[in-house]
Amino acid sequence: MTSLDTAEKLAAAPPEDDPATRPVVTLLPGGHRRAESGHPWVYSNEVQMDAAAKALAPGGLVTLKRADGRPLGVAMFNPHTLLAARLLDRDAARPIGRRFLLRRLERALKLREQLYREPYYRLVHAEADGLPGLVIDRFGKVLVVQANAAGMDRLQPVIIEALGALLAPEAIVLRNDSPARALEGLESEVRVALGTVAGPVPVEENGVTFAADLLGGQKTGWFFDQRDNRGFVAGLSRGARVIDLYCYSGGFAVAAACAGAVSVTGIDRSEGALALAADAARRNGAGDICDFRRAEIFAEAASLAATGERFDVVIADPPAFARSRRDVPAALRGYRKLARLAAGVAAPGGIVFLASCSHNVPAADFVEAARRGLADAGRTGRMLREAGAGPDHPVHMALPESAYLKSLTLALD
Repeated sequence: MTSLDTAEKLAAAPPEDDPATRPVVTLLPGGHRRAESGHPWVYSNEVQMDAAAKALAPGGLVTLKRADGRPLGVAMFNPHTLLAARLLDRDAARPIGRRFLLRRLERALKLREQLYREPYYRLVHAEADGLPGLVIDRFGKVLVVQANAAGMDRLQPVIIEALGALLAPEAIVLRNDSPARALEGLESEVRVALGTVAGPVPVEENGVTFAADLLGGQKTGWFFDQRDNRGFVAGLSRGARVIDLYCYSGGFAVAAACAGAVSVTGIDRSEGALALAADAARRNGAGDICDFRRAEIFAEAASLAATGERFDVVIADPPAFARSRRDVPAALRGYRKLARLAAGVAAPGGIVFLASCSHNVPAADFVEAARRGLADAGRTGRMLREAGAGPDHPVHMALPESAYLKSLTLALD
């Protein structure tokens, strides 16, 4: 796949932002309080949603003002969503354009370069990096950009230009196919905006080389958020029989094999992901240790338990069970069942790693679901480690939703 030509990209660029002529959106009395305390979002029930506000184009830049007329900041505004405004800067006179975006990207890059020696990480983590609704993952000379807000979608041409100036990437992939885009009234698309991507690209992590499918894989093609957890679990895998449920493209499984596991079984439903996992095992000299196969996870785990298969390390890192708050009760039942099944194939004294990437599921409720699952299996355990995402996924201190990943490493009886 190849990039858009220059003329098409320039035609798609948004107009220059002028704070003097920018539309003004006024908040209801008291509607400023949460935002002034540091929260980056303003909801529609905090806004004077008059005819002028309703007529604004989704994702356009606005100056937010308090009910008393004092400016609150500059934001991306969508009159058609519950989350109506996403603050970009507390200075309403700040122009939002190439210079602004470049400075935010430079700040994000500086932090990642302090954290990691190799250029494989989440470069921008949305609100926590001051760029609401924007995700950028870095795979060496290739970048994956995901705009999950209408405002960031409108700014994409400028973002691509700023990334080119900052990092001179060989390719930029737009993975605009997340469910969040539908809530913003945006279409789903996956395309290469710059350069060429001919197939999976390499990912280096904790001394192991993997391959990521940036165009067809889940999310952006790789889950950098689990980097530290993969390293921790791999460190517990020396001399162990390991099973990785929901193994995807082999992140946990191949890391465990390279750390000295005697055997690794990886289970997933995606043939494409399993092929990438097997390729990663071969390229790291662990092809003889790893066995990857396609199956439905719950049924396979139950079958393995029934036939007496036991593993020293059991890994269960499923996709999100709760897409919304109403899904939470069913999700907790799912996590409880998964914990029971994982405990059912864990050897005496074994290790079980469980994870949830559902931000709607509270951490305490996830721990309780895991505890109940162990009890259902007739097992007890001690919590060795409770962790979230790696530091390239910083948490916005006023936005609990940005601390979405939860994981438990348990030592069973």
